[in-house]
Amino acid sequence: MTESNTILNRINSPEDIRGLSTAELEALAAEIRQCIISVVSRNGGHLAANLGTVELTLALHSVFNTPKDKIIWDVGHQTYTHKLISGRRDKFETLRQFGGCSGFPAVCESEYDCFIAGHAGTAISAAIGMKAAAEHQGSHEQVVAVVGDGSFNCGISLEGMNNAKSGCRGLVVVLNDNKMSISPNVGAMARHLNHLISAAGYIRFRASIKDLFLRFRSGKGLYRFSSRLLRSFKTLILPGSVFEAMGFRYMGPINGHDIDALKRTLKAAQNSVKPVLVHVLTGKGRGYQPAENAPEKFHGLSSFNPDTGEAPEQNHTTFSQAFGNALCELAERRDHVVAITAAMSAGTGLACFSKKFPRRFYDVGIAEEHAVVFAAGLASGGMRPVVAIYATFMQRALDCLFHDVCLQNIPVILGIDRAGIVEDGPTHHGIHDLGFMRTMPNLTIMAPADKHELSSMLEFAYELASPVVIRYPRGSAEPVPGLQNSPLEHGKAQVLRDGVDLALWAWGRETKTALEVAEKLNALGMSVTVVNTRFLKPFDVELLRKHAATMPIFTLEDNQTGGGLGVTVDEELINFQHCGVKHFGWGIQVLQHGAVGLLRQENGFTVDYISEAAIEIIKNSKK
Repeated sequence: MTESNTILNRINSPEDIRGLSTAELEALAAEIRQCIISVVSRNGGHLAANLGTVELTLALHSVFNTPKDKIIWDVGHQTYTHKLISGRRDKFETLRQFGGCSGFPAVCESEYDCFIAGHAGTAISAAIGMKAAAEHQGSHEQVVAVVGDGSFNCGISLEGMNNAKSGCRGLVVVLNDNKMSISPNVGAMARHLNHLISAAGYIRFRASIKDLFLRFRSGKGLYRFSSRLLRSFKTLILPGSVFEAMGFRYMGPINGHDIDALKRTLKAAQNSVKPVLVHVLTGKGRGYQPAENAPEKFHGLSSFNPDTGEAPEQNHTTFSQAFGNALCELAERRDHVVAITAAMSAGTGLACFSKKFPRRFYDVGIAEEHAVVFAAGLASGGMRPVVAIYATFMQRALDCLFHDVCLQNIPVILGIDRAGIVEDGPTHHGIHDLGFMRTMPNLTIMAPADKHELSSMLEFAYELASPVVIRYPRGSAEPVPGLQNSPLEHGKAQVLRDGVDLALWAWGRETKTALEVAEKLNALGMSVTVVNTRFLKPFDVELLRKHAATMPIFTLEDNQTGGGLGVTVDEELINFQHCGVKHFGWGIQVLQHGAVGLLRQENGFTVDYISEAAIEIIKNSKK
């Protein structure tokens, strides 16, 4: 922190901001924005959303008695201000670093973080549950759920709203409306919120009517009569009545950057006998022009120049970009190909597809379950849908994949992005979905080693008349040295090197790791087989048993070994005489946030560590 951050340097808990004047809070907001920009420019993180919620966060902590009163953040990527004023200012420099401050709410990190977050739509249901628990125990704390308009489209959010009791006093839902989730918002709820904003004039009109009638002696009676008339047709003017029909009192829309207005409204919400929905309007990227101009670009990013907003030039093609490019090439030749994403068009590499083929592109918002079933419907009607979705968010749609796609053997292609560990931590690691998917009927599961193999797998998937999953990680998809571009054969692995001392079976990008290990061992006079597994399902059992009969097997995967390649190999060798198996990947422990390289080193998943284990096994096998 710099010396200029004089107010922020005095804030050690929310208690310290409750006595500040409006002018001091506004000055504090400016300091916080500079701090966030400075740290994120070095460490990476979520910038635009955090710059948009500074005043809202200050108002919430000013009005509510946290941590006794609970604030639950939906998704949680907008909590940097919350962290800075709740005792983590000095640790904020370590944001998203291994062993440092998490980029999301973390119960283990602070008593002010009462519920973890990372996925959309959970805050309202969790808040209702906490409020119900408090009522059962005779406690009177208030519970606030802060939900973005993108998350508000999510089915879980609406389920929560629908189940809130009208008598649930002390429950406040703050709808943070910035017209975006990650990609621009879509759907009926987004249109409804836009209508709400345009209906703000109704509130001013009603206030002016009250002022007019109360000037007369009989004004109170006239005002009561007019109020009944207004309420009778309010649904035609103010769509906030949709929330009121769910048992919520609607307040707003409120300027989300006006601290005084926010505090007044939140205090009124505190005193309501009904649950309250407070609708606030904020701007993503507020106070930083590059982020205001391009909020999607500054949603989640790596390091950048804070003076210009420019990131270091990328000198490689990512798997996401390679997938988008390959899908565009396929769509140019195949008119029936359509693409679907769940509010992640840029992140999944589909921005190019949306521009080239706007009529064949569907962004369904934060609705992964709908995306998968919608794809099943499209495929049943004769189209060839390709769904691009992050591995961690695919967990939301697993039942839909099983029930609506795999059971019916419908040819839906799923591009599972961010498969593997990522810097953001346990809510975002893409290492859990595969354990569910590998048991599903009729499903082919592949993983490419580089961009060329990814393109080939997409073409191969199109030719199959059955559901297909292609999993690929974040990061570089540049060609892997030593990887031959041989044709794909369904359920068959690819032998890249033949050896006699050890067989390295690698899946996806770990093929590159396996080849590096083999080179190191070869320099020591050891003969190593390297296999690019390609297909996890169906699996090349014949080749596996051939290798296992004569040499030890190492498996390498950027996944939980108990749900991917490791357990598949174990199952196929249960009743087979083999020379030993060792797995490299991720165990069942919760992996925290941090640089991927550090996480691999911490968990013994590096070229050096694998090589040392291989040397020991090979030496022991020759005794």
